[in-house]
Amino acid sequence: MTRLASLCIAVAATAGLSACVFAPPSSAIPADTSTITKIGEQAVITCGAGNVKEVNAKSFTCK
Repeated sequence: MTRLASLCIAVAATAGLSACVFAPPSSAIPADTSTITKIGEQAVITCGAGNVKEVNAKSFTCK
């Protein structure tokens, strides 16, 4: 039983230490709201009202 407990602790510690963390690069410049607004307006024109799935600082996607 002691070996099983030790093995479980070792596996749990390894899994806990191997977690992935994603962060955007520090050189990324945040987009201003006017840029996102313009892209959002273009998305509505292109996709049609109610058919826009996502808008971000660089692009948009339709449903």
